[in-house]
Amino acid sequence: MPSPAAPRIALIHEWLVTPGGSEAVLRELCRMLPNADLFCLIDHLTAEDREQLGVGRPRTSWLQRLPGVHRYYRALLPLMPHAIERLDLSAYDVVISNSHAVAKGVRPRPGAMHLCHCCSPMRYAWDLREQYLREAGVHRWPVSWLLHRMLDRLRRWDLASTDRVTSFVAISGFIADRIRRAYGRESTVVYPPVDTHYYTLDDRVPRGTHYLTASRFVGYKRIPAIVAAFRELPDRQLVVIGDGPDRHRVLAAAGPNVTWLGRQPRERLREEMRRARAFVFAAEEDFGIVPVEAQGCGTPVIALGAGGSRETVIGHGPDRTGHFFESATPEAIAGAIRAFEALPIIPPERCRANAERFSTAAFHAGVRAALRGVVPDAAWGTPANPAP
Repeated sequence: MPSPAAPRIALIHEWLVTPGGSEAVLRELCRMLPNADLFCLIDHLTAEDREQLGVGRPRTSWLQRLPGVHRYYRALLPLMPHAIERLDLSAYDVVISNSHAVAKGVRPRPGAMHLCHCCSPMRYAWDLREQYLREAGVHRWPVSWLLHRMLDRLRRWDLASTDRVTSFVAISGFIADRIRRAYGRESTVVYPPVDTHYYTLDDRVPRGTHYLTASRFVGYKRIPAIVAAFRELPDRQLVVIGDGPDRHRVLAAAGPNVTWLGRQPRERLREEMRRARAFVFAAEEDFGIVPVEAQGCGTPVIALGAGGSRETVIGHGPDRTGHFFESATPEAIAGAIRAFEALPIIPPERCRANAERFSTAAFHAGVRAALRGVVPDAAWGTPANPAP
């Protein structure tokens, strides 16, 4: 337990159902602040996931009491502002929200410090609204009209609740710009933690001539476009790791030079990253952890020159760690691969050095700097392991 003089700290997360990038951030926040109390809207983690994240048993909202809520919680988005505001934070001096939807809308007590670690302003309420409605298949009138009205109301609440945030931390410069446009607020950039202690070089693994992509098969990842690009490159090989709703489109686009491995544990992903000539990435991500993991393994990245990739991949000049394409079409991707092959070989050590900028230790240092003077040294947990 913290000493009487130490501030009481609350960590706020949206929901704990399936671990992803946001949960990787939460894991490190819990590790950094072991005496903090965790709150979320709903909790339905498996015992294994709970142990890996180190989150214990968080305090939940009234949504947790709805039968089978983990199966349909996303449909309850209109109710989430009410649920998040009802969390009782009256005993806490410091509130840290890990937010990509409604977590930043909590109500700290008067005088409490609220640091919002912002993965993104609520995407479906702001600049990616049309894309989400289209991908959900609800972009036609009258359903779309009703959803737009609901999202307009959510957007007004999201903007109004910004006044409850003392300061913002953004996961990338790309998101800092989105925060500025949505909320009219400045933020400090602290890149998310990438496990460069695990994704490492291994000189014993021979480097191949094939290419690799790995992702969940959903629309914005554009895996079908990557796969289709290799129809124009019949003498190159592509290995694909992943699965998801877009599987039929991915498999339909694949030629005989594409090998699909399905979902794989991270041990196999690391092995494939170490073997590949380059990693191909076509999503416009807020940050994008997987391209950094690939670089941690010494693998260059051929990426869409948009979003977080502009900050995590060096696409030009003597320090380059990859190559950019400007549109996520099969033709542009194929052209970028040819251009990449025509340039000098990128040393694996250079990719590795670039990945180190986004290490877990760097994340810990950034968060501690953002809370300097608010959280005393005694409240912090064990420092992050240094990368080898």
